Amino acid sequence: MLNPQQRAAVEYCDGPLLVLAGAGSGKTRVIAEKIAHLIARGFVAPAKIAAITFTNKAAREMRERVARRVKADAAEALSVCTFHALGLKFLQIEHARAGLRRGFSVLDADDSAGLVRELAGASVKSDQLFRLRALLSRLKSDGLTPDQALDTARAPRELEAARLYAAYQKRLAAFNAVDFDDLIRLPVAILQRDEEARLAWRERIRYLLVDECQDTNAAQYAFLRLLAGERGAFTCVGDDDQSIYAWRGADPGNLDRLSIDYPGLRVIKLEQNYRCAQRVLRAANALIANNPHAHPKKLWSALADGERIRVMECRDAGHEAERVASQLRYLRDKHRLAWSDCAVLYRGNHQARPLEKALQIAHIPYHLTGALSFLDRAEVKDLLAYLRLAANPDDDAAFLRIVNVPRREIGVTTLEKLGELAQSRHLSLLRAARSHALLQQLASRPAAALTGFAALIDALQTESRRLRAPELAEEVLRRSRYAEHLAHASKDPALHQRKLDNVRELIDWFRAMDTGRARAGDLAAQLALLNHADRDDGGDAVRLMTLHAAKGLEFRSVHIVGCEDGTLPHEGAIDEGRLDEERRLLYVGITRAKQFLHLSYSVQGRRYGQAFGQKPSRFLDELPAADLHRDGADPEADAQARQEIAGAHLARLAAMLG
Repeated sequence: MLNPQQRAAVEYCDGPLLVLAGAGSGKTRVIAEKIAHLIARGFVAPAKIAAITFTNKAAREMRERVARRVKADAAEALSVCTFHALGLKFLQIEHARAGLRRGFSVLDADDSAGLVRELAGASVKSDQLFRLRALLSRLKSDGLTPDQALDTARAPRELEAARLYAAYQKRLAAFNAVDFDDLIRLPVAILQRDEEARLAWRERIRYLLVDECQDTNAAQYAFLRLLAGERGAFTCVGDDDQSIYAWRGADPGNLDRLSIDYPGLRVIKLEQNYRCAQRVLRAANALIANNPHAHPKKLWSALADGERIRVMECRDAGHEAERVASQLRYLRDKHRLAWSDCAVLYRGNHQARPLEKALQIAHIPYHLTGALSFLDRAEVKDLLAYLRLAANPDDDAAFLRIVNVPRREIGVTTLEKLGELAQSRHLSLLRAARSHALLQQLASRPAAALTGFAALIDALQTESRRLRAPELAEEVLRRSRYAEHLAHASKDPALHQRKLDNVRELIDWFRAMDTGRARAGDLAAQLALLNHADRDDGGDAVRLMTLHAAKGLEFRSVHIVGCEDGTLPHEGAIDEGRLDEERRLLYVGITRAKQFLHLSYSVQGRRYGQAFGQKPSRFLDELPAADLHRDGADPEADAQARQEIAGAHLARLAAMLG
């Protein structure tokens, strides 16, 4: 049941293809059907097809869709993964070409941030550290080496980041580790310089499918081109109108570069939307028409017009949150919506606070997307790192996380020296810390501290052979004196208790998971998978999330709050003339709505305790007036809406009093 444009995209296999897929146009289905078509027609073996997505969740959904269309062995042979997962697979095979030893570590965001903090020095403030990390990531995303970064640096901040980059990479090399950005940068560098590797990987991957191509950065686009080669056996799917990640290096111009790099590129547009009411689409089309387009398109829908889009004027953020809560209750009661059918979207996470308060008062369940995951808390990750290292002595990332937690007076210089010695002998850091010959090359105090740490892990390894996972975790706490460390590190007794409770909760998780004689390392790995699988959908609760986080999702009802100049569009974008991406961000938010769309703004804001006036977002004037219901523009409609909401509240109160 494909429409003509979808069918054309599925069946075209004669050259490079770009599918411009508008919001809600069925792009995921097209990619899944194309994979099935390639296999069914015998164009390419399943093991030589790679489908690349941008999130683990999208990869999982894609894999499930394909599995319903092809035989089990074919589905198993496919590579459906993120760019970074493909880069990791590449480096695991080509580790020698990358100058890495087998079993290298991948630093997570926390480990990477800790290393940058150490190199930058204690005097660097948090906001400066954030900018340095962002610049460092941008240099890697642009595919630059440390030397190239130094050569091209112009501004003082760029020069500082380039110098940090050189020291950072030296430290990673000593630790036999890579970070997230290296998973793309290093494969690109190898493919660029090594023809043998390039030809081998083009044979290994005979057909590429890339989802969300507008979100690729320079390094990811180079990876795509190097794998596809001159043949251009690929299908790229993207939408320039939904490119909202420029802040992390995404470049929608990569869609235009495809037609330059591949003159025979065929372009197919998917413009039929299967999600949104026609009023919602008319508003989205009118808004995004104000942006320049190399490939203009216009979404259309066969669905009904739907209700007019409500534009609400509020006194301040608190009043706005109260009105949103009232509207949510009204929609649920009148239209029988589940709470999970509703989303409230905003430009920045700080806007969630008054919404949480209003929903709590109204007894409306909500799920805050983007809040710190339990498994991302430092104390939980520390305990997991102890268990990982006890299970696997070659886990250098775990070693680096806990070697000085609790504090053992093992400094950065000592760790760098240990890393160099370990690399010269092709040993993991823990194995190097066990070597008396290597430790003799270090100063006596840090050498003794490392010996003590290695002895602690050795003891835990011994205990792991007889203890179940919960008991081993308790043993970690006792032997490492981690509970005392938390007490010393947390000046606030309440904060100390919360951290200790989190550690205890993790041990309770182990007890719940430990149905047999599972080793602690196996259970830790299961938790790591759970942490990244995004399985917690929040149940039947209203979703609170940023506009960026909402991309790829859909809801029957969407409220977009904070539609003021200075918020959406952001004041920085206004000052710098970067309105196109802000407009795309609102476009993404609008096209999440299937039936009901509400936009709201406050006439008064507050900053540092001071009130100030605000203007409605300039983007509201770009929406078709006939499809809007603005506060005050239609007194009769306003009165009717107030009566309906009040009636819904009274009916609910009567039902409660019974």
